[in-house]
Amino acid sequence: MAIWVTQSRNVASSLKIKIGFLASFRRSYISSSFNSSCLTTRTTTSTAENFGNPCPFLRNSGIHFILRRFESLSSAKPVEEVKNQALHFLGGNTAFTSELTFISEFTEKVHCYRVLDENGHPTTSNKFPQVTEDMAVKMYRDMVTLQIMDTVFYEAQRQGRISFYATSTGEEAITIASAAALAIDDVIVPQYREPGVLIWRGFTLQDFANQCYGNKVDNGKGRQMPVHYGSNKYNYFTVASTIASQLPHAVGAAYSLRMDKKNACAVTFFGDGGSSEGDCHASLNFAAVLDAPVLFICRNNGWAISTPASEQFRSDGIAVKGQAYGIRSIRVDGNDALAVYNAVRMAREMAIGEQRPILIEAVTYRVGHHSTSDDSTRYRPVDEIEHWRKMQSPLIRFRKWIQRNGWWSEQDDTELQNKVKEEMLRAIQVAEKTEKPPLAELFTDVYDHPPKNLQEQETLLREYVKKHPQDCPSDVPL
Repeated sequence: MAIWVTQSRNVASSLKIKIGFLASFRRSYISSSFNSSCLTTRTTTSTAENFGNPCPFLRNSGIHFILRRFESLSSAKPVEEVKNQALHFLGGNTAFTSELTFISEFTEKVHCYRVLDENGHPTTSNKFPQVTEDMAVKMYRDMVTLQIMDTVFYEAQRQGRISFYATSTGEEAITIASAAALAIDDVIVPQYREPGVLIWRGFTLQDFANQCYGNKVDNGKGRQMPVHYGSNKYNYFTVASTIASQLPHAVGAAYSLRMDKKNACAVTFFGDGGSSEGDCHASLNFAAVLDAPVLFICRNNGWAISTPASEQFRSDGIAVKGQAYGIRSIRVDGNDALAVYNAVRMAREMAIGEQRPILIEAVTYRVGHHSTSDDSTRYRPVDEIEHWRKMQSPLIRFRKWIQRNGWWSEQDDTELQNKVKEEMLRAIQVAEKTEKPPLAELFTDVYDHPPKNLQEQETLLREYVKKHPQDCPSDVPL
């Protein structure tokens, strides 16, 4: 420590001597006879002005470089010039006022965009792009598939067949409809409640089952928790449990797309709870400043695990936060598939065409528990949950609309549900029987050649398994 302190003092002393020398040299340089021809005839010329305009004799010399290096030691601009710039700070012209007025913490409530009412009727004043019959039917089929998949996997966890699960019940329209409005080249950076995007893009029920059971054909080789999906094929980043950590990644991906001049955008999802994380605010700011083509889609489902939105923020939801960062924003009815589809489609066009971020707040309700580790009836009434399940279901609303259009029937619905249930049960049976990844896969896919410490850890783990086989999974090949 004494040596370090002595060295620090020596460095500080050396810097003081050098800076003092440069200051003296600068004064002598300005007042020297060879520089007199470079000075103006004004006797009030400041040394800063002279220093900012050296004579040609030293313009390209090493001495001039050294002097410019320490230019910040003195004021570089006259006071009047600084005063004139006061109108242009904060990125634009700012008008001054003599009235002492604070901006109100409450502004006019943000309206919520909707196309279909609770009974599936288009709102009379709404003009919306008509989706095709094929598109509408696929949206509904995928929402039904997602709901049944959630139900079966949830029950499988309760039976002890998988370790964890989180459903999307009540929020199916947000992920399915947004996926329908995007292109396959658009990069998805999810939270953990967006398997609907994967369903739309072609991820099979068998793929989902393989991941939840962590077998050897799982894309993640069994190294992730259930519902932490990922797919290079479908441009879907692997899910991370840490709240809001995906948002900065999405901005980086979007900026990369911008640099490569791709006709695509990044799309990231987060919950109302995630909006309280620092990563969320940093990401919004970076996206705005960098003009990154990214869609921020917030699933405002009313609950951040057991924390209600009323205890999460005092602002008018999430959409208003975009305005604070200079981001175009909209609030939509997240249980209205057509509203979500229209909003995301237009947002994508603006994000790519204008190279800008867009914030979408989809207002919905988390009908299911936060996860299989949660019992939401302990902090919210059962009647409230059942009301949203039966009266505000996005599936029921959308089904009524496609039935009125003659695109769907009760028989179609029954056949679809039976078909999906059969596929799910078969996928689970196959996933359960498929061999687990070998133990060595715990140490692969990070380094080209595993470093010595990882090799030692693998050796120790293998020795432990041999000594204590009763404490280790018997279905993991060594």
